[in-house]
Amino acid sequence: MSPFMILATNLITAIAILILGWVGGNWANKQIRKIKKIDETLKSFFATGAKYLIFAIAIITVLQQFGVQTASLLAILGAAGLAIGLALQGTLSNVASGVMLLFLRPFNVGDTISCGNITGTVKSLGLFATELSTPDNVYIFVPNSNLWNADIQNFSRNEERRQDIVVGISYSDNIAKAMKAMESTLKSDKRVFQNEEKAPRIMVTGLGDFAVDLTARFWTSTADFWSAKVELTKAIKEDLDKAGITIPFPTRTIEMHESAGTSKKSSSRKAA
Repeated sequence: MSPFMILATNLITAIAILILGWVGGNWANKQIRKIKKIDETLKSFFATGAKYLIFAIAIITVLQQFGVQTASLLAILGAAGLAIGLALQGTLSNVASGVMLLFLRPFNVGDTISCGNITGTVKSLGLFATELSTPDNVYIFVPNSNLWNADIQNFSRNEERRQDIVVGISYSDNIAKAMKAMESTLKSDKRVFQNEEKAPRIMVTGLGDFAVDLTARFWTSTADFWSAKVELTKAIKEDLDKAGITIPFPTRTIEMHESAGTSKKSSSRKAA
């Protein structure tokens, strides 16, 4: 067989191996993502890793096809990798942080988290960065080292959450009557837990300048947290109105002096 035919055969074989490697990598990626028993966070990591591992094996096989000594090549790549690693310490820090986040799992894909001044729902967790989406659907790309080196609040991890709704009533109103109206509102909502340990409570939590502060403390499932908060805030206001309880406006007393030695006049006005 002529050298040209040998080269052509090797070239066709190399192209075929690369195509098979790329197709096989994509197939492995899709198959891993279909596995339901693996968490979404790890599923994305393993699927991407399997895809590029298969393609890397295909490239090494092609190099061997052309007689390239892969052992020497790997040694050269290792030395080059060390030099690149020293130059890209920040990037490698993101990779190390990504690995730790994958194994320690402070959050999963789909969780709503807050870290520093960033709050959003996790869309994907990669080796270099984490992708989030804010409640108003703004895309956020966060390097993993930023997440690893800061406190992370996970709003989705626990299945149950407690919350408080604070309402101020007038000093002239009947506190017991107001507390009874608020308690009735909470007990009538099916989302609010009624068991003894987490039963809703109404407490006097402050004596302000203009109002007596009453706090409605209750537990709901995490899924119902925001809907219960906004709807019960409205319901409590409406039930207090029905009970004749007022939520006062701030008031100020202003003293006016016409001149030294004259009698003073005082007036009171409401400040919205």
